[in-house]
Amino acid sequence: WYQRTRRKAVVSTQSTGYEEMINNRNKSLVRDMQWNTDGQQICIIYEDGAVIVGSVDGNRIWGGELKTQLCKVQWSPDSKIILFATLTGEIQIYDSQGTYVSKLALKDVPGGGYNIVALQWYNGCNGYEEGDTYCLCIALDVGNIQLMRNEMDTEPITIHSDMSIVEVRWNHNGSLLAVAGSQSTPEKEINLVKFYNPTGTMVRQLKVPGKKLSSVSWEGGSLRVALAVDSFIYFANIRPDYRWGYYSDTLVYAFLKPDILDTCIVFWDIKNNVRTVKYILNVISINAHGEHCVIASKSHENNKTTWTLTIFNAIGTPLDSRTVELEPISVTLTNTCVIAANHNTIYMWQYKTNKRLAALDLAQAVSAKRKDKSERLVHVDDTPSGAGEGSMDYKILSRATHDEISCIKASERLLIVARHSGVLQLYTLPRFSLDHRHQTNVTASKIAINCNATRISIINPDGLMSFFDLYLKEGESQPKFERKDVWDMRWADDNPDLLAMMEKTRMYVFKGTDPEEPILSSGYICEFSGLQIRSALLDEIIRDPEQPSRENIMDLEIKSLRDTRELLDKVGIHDAYQFIEDNSHPRLWRLLAESALEQLQLEMAERAFVRSQDYQGIQLVKRLHKLDSENKQAAEIAAYQGKYEAAERLYLDMDRRDLAVQLRVKLGDWFRVVQLLKSGGAGGNDTLYQKAWNAIGDYYADRLKWSSAVSYYQQSQNMEKLVECYYLLEDYDKLGALIDQVPDNSVLLENIASKCSSVGMCHEASRALVKNNKVKEAVDCCVSLNQWDRAVEIAHQHNMSSVDELLAKYATHLLDKGKILDAIELYRKANHYIDAAKLMFKLAKESSEIPSHALRTKKLYVLGAMLVEQYNCHALSDRSALDTLIHTNSASIEDSRLIDNAWRGAEAYHFLLLAQRQLYEGFTDAALRTAHALVDYEDVIPAETIYAIIALTATIARSFGTCSNAFIKLENVENEEARLEYEQLAVEIFTRYPPRDSRSQKIECTNCEGSITDYGHTCNICDTKYPRCIVTGAPLTSVHYWQCDTCKHRAQETDIVSYSTCPLCHTLIA
Repeated sequence: WYQRTRRKAVVSTQSTGYEEMINNRNKSLVRDMQWNTDGQQICIIYEDGAVIVGSVDGNRIWGGELKTQLCKVQWSPDSKIILFATLTGEIQIYDSQGTYVSKLALKDVPGGGYNIVALQWYNGCNGYEEGDTYCLCIALDVGNIQLMRNEMDTEPITIHSDMSIVEVRWNHNGSLLAVAGSQSTPEKEINLVKFYNPTGTMVRQLKVPGKKLSSVSWEGGSLRVALAVDSFIYFANIRPDYRWGYYSDTLVYAFLKPDILDTCIVFWDIKNNVRTVKYILNVISINAHGEHCVIASKSHENNKTTWTLTIFNAIGTPLDSRTVELEPISVTLTNTCVIAANHNTIYMWQYKTNKRLAALDLAQAVSAKRKDKSERLVHVDDTPSGAGEGSMDYKILSRATHDEISCIKASERLLIVARHSGVLQLYTLPRFSLDHRHQTNVTASKIAINCNATRISIINPDGLMSFFDLYLKEGESQPKFERKDVWDMRWADDNPDLLAMMEKTRMYVFKGTDPEEPILSSGYICEFSGLQIRSALLDEIIRDPEQPSRENIMDLEIKSLRDTRELLDKVGIHDAYQFIEDNSHPRLWRLLAESALEQLQLEMAERAFVRSQDYQGIQLVKRLHKLDSENKQAAEIAAYQGKYEAAERLYLDMDRRDLAVQLRVKLGDWFRVVQLLKSGGAGGNDTLYQKAWNAIGDYYADRLKWSSAVSYYQQSQNMEKLVECYYLLEDYDKLGALIDQVPDNSVLLENIASKCSSVGMCHEASRALVKNNKVKEAVDCCVSLNQWDRAVEIAHQHNMSSVDELLAKYATHLLDKGKILDAIELYRKANHYIDAAKLMFKLAKESSEIPSHALRTKKLYVLGAMLVEQYNCHALSDRSALDTLIHTNSASIEDSRLIDNAWRGAEAYHFLLLAQRQLYEGFTDAALRTAHALVDYEDVIPAETIYAIIALTATIARSFGTCSNAFIKLENVENEEARLEYEQLAVEIFTRYPPRDSRSQKIECTNCEGSITDYGHTCNICDTKYPRCIVTGAPLTSVHYWQCDTCKHRAQETDIVSYSTCPLCHTLIA
């Protein structure tokens, strides 16, 4: 807090009361001081232009002298800007460090002298009504008020308040601006407080007694204002115009969150205490009626402002919406249409809901050629006849009117439009035709219509309420009725003479024009029906809007209902009958009937039910007459009144447990049904038990408690529900186990199969379909899950001949899409290994065209060869040796060649990579020996590649004879350019080196006395071929060697020791 004297400013802390900062200047007067938004800095100004900015701990941050006289100071919400108002009527803008920025422009200022009396900038701590709202207020003593979005706003709003202003204040959330001042009249000067919204529209004005009003201030929650008048402080209660509505036991209300730009909307189901929260941008108003509410919101898109009207049900689900260009200043709702109005135009929209869709669609089908009239737009000065006028032409929005609309209100058959002059225009709905005009002397700010649309109540901007009869007979006059300080009202839904209204902090109920005793209350009236008023303490609810309490909803009974209860309790039924006859109302007759039932006076109860037109009550009395004992009658009455525990206790006392069970079955209380059945003597049977278990299981399933539901479904042996629960619990093992428990050809098997296939359980899905005698569907299921082995197995078991055809068709489909690997996997799973190998070898051949992909090519050839080996293993496992031989001989020549030479491609690229690796590692002789092995694979590797690597390794190994032979091959290539380059290279080499080998190592043939070169593998004498070692590339002449179990290739035992996998096929070595 701060203390301001004439020449001294003291800043103190509230907790200790010690002085923290003292600025004692004897040169000038302190004119104003303001804290910034977070309360950490204070700015103090003196009349002579001195400025001091200090911190909360008493330290001076900066100070300066402005060359002008100052009167007001204000911080911006972000504390980056400080506004200084001068005595000459200017406003200067400085940053928080005291640097001059610019002047703030004032628009529409009077020509004569004026003073700036107020400079208020809402800090936004409690959120904003809109994202870009007016929050900076500058007030002049002559009555002009300028509202701005920020200090640089070029389009401010100017308000002419027609009063001398002394002070203005924003409320806690920036939704209301209180303007205090005085207004001169010929008789005297009146003190006034006018309340404006952020768009400059006056909401209410308050006359204040006393001679001089000097200051105004809001309470923290903006529910009261304090007014300084003469030597007194007056307090005025403020009833905020909350955005709220009540319908179908649901209270909907809007509030702002400081950290969220959208408006938070809460749909609170009071009966079940369930809340649904929605977020909508720029909510303007909420109106409710019947089973729906309409929320109006504002939006800005593409530099265009539009408004959206959205219909919601009781759980907050949007049902229908319309976007309009008309600003919905006043909105009203009926069961069939939404009506909105701005100052000069009325918009009507017949909305659609789920209950009306069927009827509306039928009507539209019958009149399909008729023009759609669900939306209409009518100017207030027009006189529509209901014959189809009112197209959606927004040009009429620009038509001005001398008498603007002040508010609107509608019932199911009547729309009332009130204008500022006091004219009431009555339109018939849904035709939307103007039927009557009435002249009143009241400018209406709020209107309420009674239940039969014969009388309305009007509240003017000063809070004065009056009645107006719409249809007077000849000789009758308007009722002379007025009440002051009224802020809410509602007519009874079932009695045209009953009205509830709020006056200050009291609730009055009027029957006609006669009031009942007031009730202390500050609640907003939600509903008035059945002689009972429901009101909501919105002030308390908005304080903690996210956790509303049921205690803030009040149900109040009017005097006639209270008197009837008292008569029934103290006097008796027969004496109370005459009172109810004089004050007849269905609620009173129902109260009499309930009291008569409790005393078993059935004739009086039947008479009361007839008067209240309660058909169910009449049927109850008929059933009671047929019962043979008073205890049964008492139990039936207790059940009718909702006293189920008492009714059950009466049945059990009569030893009629079966009737207690029937009661609980009717109520759907299956837990209690099971308890009664287990207690014995209830005459229960297995069917009732099963029904109860199923119902309890459904109870848990509805609440998504699947585990609890399973235990009850198991007791009732409800297989269908168990399937659903296991599937939702993802307990697929138990889901598959149900297949054996379900009888053959059951419809449930197909459901199980569908759920199993959806999670990839092919075996269980196919088993369920086979058990359901749907073999073809089982095969299709396996195919869709790519389990071709299972599909072939089922097809063979049931002698189906279309599997191969389907397999080929699907493979062709994959190949057309370029999914060769998917086709290979398809063939492999279907045991068509040869077809898979063919595709794999095709991929290898395509890969071999790219020289840098040699390793990838080898891998593809190895995979193809492995598929051939799988084919051989599969053939041996399914057939005897003779059958295998016959099958092999019956295979095509191409397939036989593929089987015989399965490893040839892998061998070729293995030795190619081995030769390159040996060459790079410096083993030139070994590389030359390995390169020579490639000569046998010219059908796999291009000859140019083979002889190029031989020439390279021979040159490095100084074997120019071998190199010469390689160049002879290279000089015969088809490419002319390459051939010339090879010839030129050969000339360069062999002009320097003679074409002979420097050394020649030989190996003895083990079959004869001949010898072979170490890079060859065939004896020149006996033509014996020796296999090559897959580790070194050398020929194997020893009888001791290692052989791979998979690819059957060999290596020296000493060379393979350091390997963990086969160098060729990479199979793990055991």
